[in-house]
Amino acid sequence: MMASDLQALSLLDAHDQAALVAKGEVPPDALVRAALERIAALNPTLNAVSHVAADYALNAAARSDRSAPMACVPYLLKASMEYPGFPWVSGSRACRDRVGRNRYPFAAAMDAAGLIPVGMSTMPEFGLIGSGEALVYGPTRNPWDLTRGAGGSSSGAAAAVAAGLVPFATGSDGGGSIRIPASHCGIIGFKPSRNWNLRTRAVSLIDDLLASDGLYGRSMRDTVWAAQTLRMQKPGRLALDRPLRIAVSLSGLDGQLPEPDIVAMIGQSARLCADLGHKVENRELPLDLAALNRAFDILWSYGAGEVADIFQAKLGTAASDLLEPWTMGLAQRRRDIAPDDLAGALSAIGRIDLHLARFWEEFDMVLSPVAGSTAPKLGVLAPDRAFDALWRDHFRHVNHTQLQNMAGYPGLSLPLFEGAEGMPAGAMFWTGHGGDDLLLALGTSLEAAHPWAHRRPPVA
Repeated sequence: MMASDLQALSLLDAHDQAALVAKGEVPPDALVRAALERIAALNPTLNAVSHVAADYALNAAARSDRSAPMACVPYLLKASMEYPGFPWVSGSRACRDRVGRNRYPFAAAMDAAGLIPVGMSTMPEFGLIGSGEALVYGPTRNPWDLTRGAGGSSSGAAAAVAAGLVPFATGSDGGGSIRIPASHCGIIGFKPSRNWNLRTRAVSLIDDLLASDGLYGRSMRDTVWAAQTLRMQKPGRLALDRPLRIAVSLSGLDGQLPEPDIVAMIGQSARLCADLGHKVENRELPLDLAALNRAFDILWSYGAGEVADIFQAKLGTAASDLLEPWTMGLAQRRRDIAPDDLAGALSAIGRIDLHLARFWEEFDMVLSPVAGSTAPKLGVLAPDRAFDALWRDHFRHVNHTQLQNMAGYPGLSLPLFEGAEGMPAGAMFWTGHGGDDLLLALGTSLEAAHPWAHRRPPVA
């Protein structure tokens, strides 16, 4: 394809790309070939794609069913998502040679919709850190500023969608891993309610408590379609039928405010909502943030400890050399956690709904930051930094998104306004469990009132 053709296709969302195939305006393999060419051209700069599945994707396009709703639309799988015959590296040197065998319902639904995986995106080791600088791949670069990271853990997925390599990419969110990269890369990041999307992986207590999965997109219609399809609901338009009551809350779990430019961006987002007729009020949450901060610390350390246990049983002493220092440091924290500490963490999580019951009678949703700042420079959150300093800097940056994972609430990061130096910064709207459609309807309304499709990163 000519460079102008590639550029034109990269600007289209998934719906517009699918329409080209459905109408016969391009051959079935055109979208896949365009994605492969964009990856070849831009991935050496971004390092967002860890595996390219050109032969698989072209063969899938050749036998595609044009009647499928997203026939021949290319997408990327996150490296932690098992898919038959694809590498299943999960961002770790310990899994460098692992290949997927299972196709879970989430992947089967995407296959049935006609989507075609063209490769795997990059991610940090087992998704345990909010940056994309895995030692097995090297750093994923932010398409808005190549000296910065793309966030984590769905790092390559967000960077690839932002740069127009593909219109869709899978993401998973156990503590902000969909919303943080979306915020840093200037795209939409939707985390559904707990257990509202089809199963993506094998059963795991920590995963099933904290993690949700979805598809990154640049338009709300793509995001709505994906959310509805991946919870087995017939896709359809969503619209608000009344003004909403929105609380603005700025504090993270550490009780601290984000950087001034993030505070200003949230203020702009709040004024936009007020201009659209919503009732907007500053109101901090009636929660014991310190207890919830400690709860997430414990659960995150438990998750890393389970990873270390698995690979130490499989690899013996070699596991310590293959697993990253951040993973091993988290596992060490798990060893120091007493049973009463775990009980306290689960109890604190269990009280969230109780403490917010009256709050939800007064408000429909909350507007808050996604992260404490725009994307940090590469190296600031690298997994081989000294553990204590990395722990401090990491959770100072990513302490606004864990509450929704612990409570099982949906959250939506929208690229409404910019942060410092013109970098993307997401405004997060979130609500109680099951309020997914209300969030998506608000996102659709805000996109119509303040579009962002014209904003493209320099790399794109």
